Amino acid sequence: MVTKDEIAEAYRQIQDEICAGLELADGESKFEEEVWTREGGGGGRTRVIQNGNVIEKGGVNFSAVEGDLPENIKKAFGVHENHFFATGVSIVIHPDHPWIPIIHMNIRYFEMNSGSGNDLRWFGGGIDLTPHYVIDEDAHFFHKELKETCDRFNKDFYSKFKRLADDYFFIKHREETRGVGGIFYDRLNPGSTGMEWRDIFEFSKAVGRTFLPVYKELIERNRNKSYTSEHKKWQYQRRSRYVEFNLVYDAGTKFGLETNGRIESILMSLPPQANWVYDYKPEPGSEEQKTLSLLKKGINWI
Repeated sequence: MVTKDEIAEAYRQIQDEICAGLELADGESKFEEEVWTREGGGGGRTRVIQNGNVIEKGGVNFSAVEGDLPENIKKAFGVHENHFFATGVSIVIHPDHPWIPIIHMNIRYFEMNSGSGNDLRWFGGGIDLTPHYVIDEDAHFFHKELKETCDRFNKDFYSKFKRLADDYFFIKHREETRGVGGIFYDRLNPGSTGMEWRDIFEFSKAVGRTFLPVYKELIERNRNKSYTSEHKKWQYQRRSRYVEFNLVYDAGTKFGLETNGRIESILMSLPPQANWVYDYKPEPGSEEQKTLSLLKKGINWI
């Protein structure tokens, strides 16, 4: 049996590893940490890095919280019990360089005691990539690495979780995906996977530890590319789509707001600057037009 304390401690360690690695990759800026407690139970460590060589703004957050669920969340889960526990690591990195992609990762665990004796427990998470400019080779590398991680545990995981990511990270009012997708999964337990709790936990940690080497590689591939003011304008335009998704659709943002989460930690996913240009139309044949043409579900990047 895997305990909630063991899971929380592993996630703390993954937060430490990723923060140390990102500081080395950036080469200049360091994370600032704020330790906080949640009214009702638990707390976390918010870590933010800003104005670096590579990272304009990034957050690597750990939390382990508990308390009573609000009525609307209980209704969504179809439960009548109140007390919950949730722990996880959530990451969003907004680079300064327009050729380096935005990246998001989340690994999480949730449990709730059930009066029927069937406790609700599951793991969730995923990683997805949001390039300002889609580079085919980078998208291939990113998805290949995710598939290798998934295949170590279940050969069906990648294709299943890739489809879920395409569906989840979709901006319906724009009819475009947020980026090139990745993997997304939720409510993994022995009943849904045929795996033991220990193996699901190991998969969760493996996803968490896929983040750093993959993103460091993408940074190194692109950090020395030249760019213009027009590239920066497009970067701010693409960031606006990220903001729209997070504020309109993102389940983690909604859960945090509805459970009285810490607002600064919840909204750390937002970029420092984003632009909304009215009815923007890229030039035919441009890199911007190419990127828009690739923001679709179902692309086989491998």
